[in-house]
Amino acid sequence: MLLWFVILYWVISLAIGLLASLKVKNVTDFAAAGHALPMYIVTATVFATWFGAEAVLGAPATFLKEGLAGVVADPFGSSLCLILVGLFFAKPLYQAKYLTIGDFYRDKYGRTVEVLITLCITASYLGWVSAQIMALGLVFNVVSNGEITRPVGMLIGSGSVLIYTLFGGMWAVAITDFLQMIIIVVGMIFIGFQVSDLAGGIPHVLEHANNAGLFNFFPSANFAEVIGFISALCTMMLGSIPQQDVFQRVTSSKTVQIAQRAAILGGVLYFFFAFIPMFLAYSANLIEPEIVQKELLGDSQLILPQLIMHNTPLFAQIIFFGALLSAIKSCASATLLAPSVSFSENIVRGFFKELTPAQYLLIMRITTLIFTVLVTIFAMNSHLSIFKMVESAYKVTLVAAFVPLVCGIYWKKANPIGGLLSVIFGLIAWLVTEAVLPNGTVPPQMVGLMFSFLGMIVGAVLIPQDIIKKQDVTSESVF
Repeated sequence: MLLWFVILYWVISLAIGLLASLKVKNVTDFAAAGHALPMYIVTATVFATWFGAEAVLGAPATFLKEGLAGVVADPFGSSLCLILVGLFFAKPLYQAKYLTIGDFYRDKYGRTVEVLITLCITASYLGWVSAQIMALGLVFNVVSNGEITRPVGMLIGSGSVLIYTLFGGMWAVAITDFLQMIIIVVGMIFIGFQVSDLAGGIPHVLEHANNAGLFNFFPSANFAEVIGFISALCTMMLGSIPQQDVFQRVTSSKTVQIAQRAAILGGVLYFFFAFIPMFLAYSANLIEPEIVQKELLGDSQLILPQLIMHNTPLFAQIIFFGALLSAIKSCASATLLAPSVSFSENIVRGFFKELTPAQYLLIMRITTLIFTVLVTIFAMNSHLSIFKMVESAYKVTLVAAFVPLVCGIYWKKANPIGGLLSVIFGLIAWLVTEAVLPNGTVPPQMVGLMFSFLGMIVGAVLIPQDIIKKQDVTSESVF
């Protein structure tokens, strides 16, 4: 019975996404919803994009093992990322009216930097999207009592999300995100009260978790722990800023004020709602401790699904899995669209100067199809946890894209040589450290971030200006 309800929900949401595709008339509609989304839609799509598999399945399992200190990256870092975007990045990026964030790097630093950073951004989505595909396989496997295997579930999930993303683009993503946000919020609150009653009430669960030491957040006064804490926070908080999915929500807004406020509000909403799955996971530890301990030693991502399946009535199961599927689908569709648009605009289009609008839209859709196939294959062969796949996704953009973005907007001396050296220094330092000292006191991505700053300073301050002026720059910066 549960499986049939899930299938019905899946078909309805797919139909809504396809109906939204009627709004797609050109590339701007496909990539940025015609720059016409109102406040409530943008807020919903910001929230729903981030509230994915890692928030519902990954972070709760990590919380049970490591407490709040283990989830500093998400939700703390990820929420702060959205707030920082609203405060410092939404206005200048929105006013430029770029199609992708890669366009900023081209205008500021030239074609080479545009291509390098776009490749980094596209690669960073591989782990993030794969995590959502893995979660879809897990859900279909659970609700079918094992009749649908995880690989088959991944194929069903990725195929259906692909259909409405392929045709509807950002319009389909935005409208389905709005509806799915409602389901997520209502579903999580309802399940929270249901499970808290089984566990003895909210105060009892919180007191028990506190006594177990899971609310210890800050590291001890030890350099290695402090730098590890800062690294985990910065990886998500700063590495997520130069991402196409965040940029798309900014540029899809109807006004710059909506872009700013929706990013901040979406970040705040995400921060508070991300704790509900953690509360549910610890409640499970009180309700079914044997199951929780078994899954912690095996597949910890099954803790919440198993709790709901074994301890709640059918209606509660429908609500939970409806909310879970909404979370995963909204995140998956957004993270499929973002790298596909970036790759089409900033890589492919550079080789085909005379594309008609129809041809260009076709290329974006073909790229979306190819990327979906790649991430599905990656997901079916990956052994990383959902949380680790998402957390690791932002390392490459942290070391390669963050410094050129923030300096390009707020430092007048930033120039093409500085931008290029920042990308090269950051990537090389990170990769070398990963190979030589992956478990060193200073995490590899922090080494890469420091060298990225160094590269920008060297190019902007130490290299003579006459050398810089001889460089072939695509265009002047708009900032």
